[in-house]
Amino acid sequence: MTTTIYPARRIITMNRGLPFADAVAVRDGRVLAVGSRDDVERWGPCTIDDRFADKVLLPGFIEAHSHVMSGGLWNLPYVGFFDRTDPDGTVWEGCRSIDEVVDRLLRVEADVAAGEPLIAWGLDPIYFTGERLLAQHLDRVSERRPIFVFHASAHLATVNTAMLDVSEISSSTTTPGVARNEDGTPNGELQEPPAMSLARIGMIGLGTAIASDDAYWNYARTGRNAGHTLITDLGTSRVNSDTVLETWRRTTAAPDYPCRVMVAGSPMFGGPQDPDELAEIVTGLRDSSTDKLRFGVVKLILDGSIQGFTARVNWPHYLNPPDGHPGNGQWLMAPDQVAETVKILHRARITVHCHCNGDQASEVFIDAVERAIAEDPWLDHRHTVQHCQMTTASQYERMGRAGMSANIFSNHLFHWGDQHRDITLGPERAARIDGCNTARRSGVRFSFHSDAPVTPMGHLHVAWCAVNRLTATGEVLGPDECISVEQALRAATIDAAHQLRLDHEMGSIEVGKLADFAVLDDDPLDVDPVTLKDIGVWGTVLGGVPHPART
Repeated sequence: MTTTIYPARRIITMNRGLPFADAVAVRDGRVLAVGSRDDVERWGPCTIDDRFADKVLLPGFIEAHSHVMSGGLWNLPYVGFFDRTDPDGTVWEGCRSIDEVVDRLLRVEADVAAGEPLIAWGLDPIYFTGERLLAQHLDRVSERRPIFVFHASAHLATVNTAMLDVSEISSSTTTPGVARNEDGTPNGELQEPPAMSLARIGMIGLGTAIASDDAYWNYARTGRNAGHTLITDLGTSRVNSDTVLETWRRTTAAPDYPCRVMVAGSPMFGGPQDPDELAEIVTGLRDSSTDKLRFGVVKLILDGSIQGFTARVNWPHYLNPPDGHPGNGQWLMAPDQVAETVKILHRARITVHCHCNGDQASEVFIDAVERAIAEDPWLDHRHTVQHCQMTTASQYERMGRAGMSANIFSNHLFHWGDQHRDITLGPERAARIDGCNTARRSGVRFSFHSDAPVTPMGHLHVAWCAVNRLTATGEVLGPDECISVEQALRAATIDAAHQLRLDHEMGSIEVGKLADFAVLDDDPLDVDPVTLKDIGVWGTVLGGVPHPART
């Protein structure tokens, strides 16, 4: 048996019984010993690997809410507002105006084969003052080639007139989410999956890009580059598809695949619609989990996005909705179906993760969990409100009493905090979005996430958001909701593992757990918290094997 010892400048273990160490011994992919160098050398002959002598080791970061599509979208041109780094380390400059979006698409369009649609991603029209990107703008790129631009939120798309025509989207289309001009004609914005699905060739092209092996590999490389050792595809993989499952098994089985992956089942995106069937599939897959590929949780989606004005928000709803807005967001799952679905999954002992951006959606899910527990008192359910953007203090209190978890979308504070204050929610509600400190005070165990591709994967940035709550313009949004760096690191590691029912295997550096580490250039507990996001990431150690970033 080969034992490798990794000395480090400091090891932050996330084990409260031994919070710090100087060295860790690894054998057979697991932590054999952790402590001083003398302590870990007591296990007999070993190899000393000094490559991390000046680095800081933490448990590998655990991303409990992202999407494999984030790897595949890099096969398409990026037109988002912020600069973004691809899995190879190339920086794509952001498009700061509608004109810059159109200019980039014009350059790209020249290289697209005749007869093929032009598909791009990352658009966020809430940043463009005065108007939203609509079909009339995309018609400047081409009046004949269908164009489909996927929004950063993944809840909307904007298409040109040619795409509207070929998709037969017209004034007589009754599907919810087709935004319209004053005269009732479609304006090119398609809100939420039912409406986006009408643009069939655009969705097919998007699906092709995100179904390639490159997508699965880029997804893991992005995670590794940011220090993640487990990433979660939360609900965008069809677990009833043999093709999808085979791709996951083939890619994750490769010795050099650099991440572990949790794949959640979902009724969305073509998944099983019947909750009993979904429960049966997920239970069966859980038993087939491998070292790198895990199953066993379910994702439900109740509402849309706040910045897309499709989240379900309690009165007084939205501050400044766009013209023609119906007044509130959309239900993506009928509220009267939620309780029965949760009851069936709860009875099958499956943890439910539920997308709830608006506080109205959170209320429906919390109600459903309380009813399920009352009928069947499984106390270790760990049912989780995902995003938790507008979850109120009273809702957190109920979650705490019910033993629920929260996965908080802290990156919103930077990416859309200014817009939530000035456009969508108003100052008071914006100040309490992503309330990590309220969750903590209410006894709710929480993690946080990037929702990649909605925002870039990387827990140092997400932690920076939760600790500092700085918007893109440098304003502190809701200072009473700031948390400490140590609390943020727990959310990034052991508490995320708990949420996924994996804390017995990962999330801390302690004897018997998987030897999965994030390798950082500096100590997050020693730096100025404002510089937390700027700490360099060397890469990861996965099962004792080093994986340098961007190779």
